[in-house]
Formats: sequence, C-alpha cells, structure tokens
Amino acid sequence: MTRKHPIILIPGNIIEYNGLPAHAIRDTYVRAVVDVIKGIPLMIPAIGKDFDFADIAAQVDGILLTGSPSHVAPAVYGAKQVFDDKELDTARDATTLPLIRKAIEMDKPVMAICRGFQELNVAMGGTLHQRIHEIPGKNDHRGAKDKPLKVVYETQAHKVIAQKGGVFERLHLPHEFTVNSLHQQGVDKLGKGLHIEAVSDDGIIEAVSIPSKKFIVGTQWHPEGDWYLNKTSERILSAFGDIVRG
Repeated sequence: MTRKHPIILIPGNIIEYNGLPAHAIRDTYVRAVVDVIKGIPLMIPAIGKDFDFADIAAQVDGILLTGSPSHVAPAVYGAKQVFDDKELDTARDATTLPLIRKAIEMDKPVMAICRGFQELNVAMGGTLHQRIHEIPGKNDHRGAKDKPLKVVYETQAHKVIAQKGGVFERLHLPHEFTVNSLHQQGVDKLGKGLHIEAVSDDGIIEAVSIPSKKFIVGTQWHPEGDWYLNKTSERILSAFGDIVRG
C-alpha cells in the first residue's frame, strides 16, 4: 500500500511505571519515524500470543524494531542464560520474533535496531554472544553509564567496515564510518539468509540485511540516536523511508 505518510509499526517494551507494567517506546524512535522516515509511528504492545501477525503486517507499510534494556531470552536460541531474569522481556520476544518472520515472508520493509537487530538474527535461526566484553580480544561495546543517554548516542565510539554485495554498497555508504555503541550482546552465529553489511574494528557484526528483499536491514548501533550528526545513520533511515513511501 502507498500513503503520503506511511504507517510504521513499532513493537513496544514492557517497563515498570509507578509499580505497574507499562508498554513504552523511546521518543528518539518516534522522532526518527516522523522527522527522517516521514511516517506515522504506531506502537504495538508486547502481547504476542494474541496477535495475527500476517493481518497486522498487512495493515502497515513498514516495521521498526527498537533497542531495549532487555535481552532476547537465550532459551529461544538454545543457550544457557548467564544474566538475571530481570533483563528479560519474554512478551516482547513473543511479539517480535514471529512478527519478523511474517514480515520477511510478506516482504514487508523492516528496520531493526540494537535489540531489534539481535531479534532479526535470532528470528532467522542465529545465536547471540551474551557478554561481548568478556570475550578475549573484543572491546567493551557498552555505553558509558555515567553520561546522559543523549551524549552516549552522539558519541562516535568506534569504526565499522562496510562489506560488499549488499544494501550498504547499493546506498553508496562509505567503506569505513563511525557509530555509537550501547550494547553488551551481539551476533554469534549468523542467522540463515542474512548478509553481513558491516563489522566493527574488533570483528563484531554490526549490521545485516537480506539483499533480495525490499528492505530488511539491521544495525547494532542506534541510527535514531545520532542521525542529525552522522550522515551514514541518516542515509540508512532515509533509505528505509524511501522504500516505505513507495
């Protein structure tokens, strides 16, 4: 479907608000949809078992998968969990993972960021490193906890190297560019059918795609957090916008 302002579905996170569960998305994602993608953001709450994902995907023009303080449950990809249960959001897992698979099947455009990037990998049969900073030879990719989040978003933490043969090459992105970094988990085994778009200078997969689809792209960094000063982040979000606007 083609609209002047495409509808972009954003799965929410479950957080605690005044002692009760609440469904939420950060304003940076909302602003990126409105200001860069030129769409209308629409949140879907994390209650996965009650949804007909094919019907939902058919009603929207694209899907934006956000970052989150929570992590994909390792049980989903057959691994032993090494972090506390409070870092889980199993309701989000139950929403996003089947939604991703259905979106890919229907060739619905997807922009997957941070946790969303990891969800894309897991949905396609991949696995995750749960603690990158504990792997010998790897850098600490977590953001500074003593700085405001806006500062962490704007900090260009490290370089990534774009790979050939995918979406980034078609977009004429630079061979090397800098990104922010706010994650402690990352891709271990690559999901089936995913193409590596970029790797960090210490060898961590930083972006993936399915080049044969209209637009299925995932970034481990947060383009919604620095697009106004990072031209590469802005170009990726704009490319998603171009596709969903038809």
